[in-house]
Amino acid sequence: MHPSFHYQQDTLLCDGVDLADIAASQGTPCYVYSKKAILDQFHAYDRAFGEQRHKVCYAVKANSNLGLLRLLNEAGAGFDIVSGGELFRVLKAGADPAKVVFSGVGKTAAEVEYAINSGIHTFNCESAAELELIDSIAARLGKKVRVALRVNPDVDAATHPYISTGLREHKFGIDMSEVERVYARAKSLPRLIPEGVSCHIGSQLLDTKPMMEAIDKMVALVDRLRADGVPIKHLDLGGGLGVAYTPEQVAPDIAGFIGQMVAKAAGRDLELMIEPGRSIVGEAGTLLTRVLYRKMTPQKEFVVVDAAMNDLIRPSLYQSHHEIIPLRRNPLGTIMADVVGPVCESGDFLARDRKMANVFPGDYLAVLTAGAYGFVQASNYNSRPRPAEVLVDGGAWSVIRRRETLEDLVRGE
Repeated sequence: MHPSFHYQQDTLLCDGVDLADIAASQGTPCYVYSKKAILDQFHAYDRAFGEQRHKVCYAVKANSNLGLLRLLNEAGAGFDIVSGGELFRVLKAGADPAKVVFSGVGKTAAEVEYAINSGIHTFNCESAAELELIDSIAARLGKKVRVALRVNPDVDAATHPYISTGLREHKFGIDMSEVERVYARAKSLPRLIPEGVSCHIGSQLLDTKPMMEAIDKMVALVDRLRADGVPIKHLDLGGGLGVAYTPEQVAPDIAGFIGQMVAKAAGRDLELMIEPGRSIVGEAGTLLTRVLYRKMTPQKEFVVVDAAMNDLIRPSLYQSHHEIIPLRRNPLGTIMADVVGPVCESGDFLARDRKMANVFPGDYLAVLTAGAYGFVQASNYNSRPRPAEVLVDGGAWSVIRRRETLEDLVRGE
């Protein structure tokens, strides 16, 4: 549990704010984020680079709420986007497009044109065909465009298969055996400026050894490309550092990781870029929910809550673990139960066979470490309005997204 979330006399607080007060005011389910926790993580990355030229580009896909994007923009962050919609969001948040990198394997022509006209820093390209598309659109617009090739370094990230991206069987990037040929093609296209090299091997990495292996390969590639006359100016090493979802897990040390990265690239006059997402916002968020029922079957016990897989799909989709704790601790011991929601799916669970506090209908619970890939993956499945989002700033809090209404469910139909 992040220090911003802590018990004081059996009451769970977020930076001094009683979370039960937020739950009572805004209803549940409700996402709550700590401004302090987000900024502490961002500054940990930014400071770790020291004098090294760099950009810390927050991965918008982790959590794209405008309030959080504005917060990070004001702190000096750049942004890593993977869609035209995310570009729209960061520009709406006041971001400098010159600090935006556009990643993703399936950019459309409309998205490419939007990004070129907006003046983004770089496209992280994933195929030769994408280079041809960008060049043709840039020619029509009369502009030159910076590009980097996302390289697939064939490194096993040792993470969940859905969020591992750096092996040859994955859809991402250009194989190392092909990359120099594709750079030669990029160099020959008149509207492209191939100034960067990019890679990203996966997400929720608790062991940084695979990332160090990938960095070694990328630095060696930069040296070869420069020797071949490709004017590489920046190296984008992606994101992926994990967070502690269980008390036993230990998140990687940001300063130590960045220090190793800087040392490996030393003496090459490169701007280093990194794209953290989960490690900035993951531990900074919690999902508040209320117990509806206790249900016993011959097989097991269920705690039925008002949050469901449509609010937080990670346990169902990734079999992920989130600690679940009460907003008010009681002395009544523990139970073993499944924590489930109201959605009509057996896959609708937040925890299975979990030893947890002995809670009762009406009690509030906090589902911890829910700041990343929580609300952004929420849906209206079962015609459930999506939850409110709240930002805690010191001893005060504000709503940064209102709860959807029933009318919102049919808007546009």
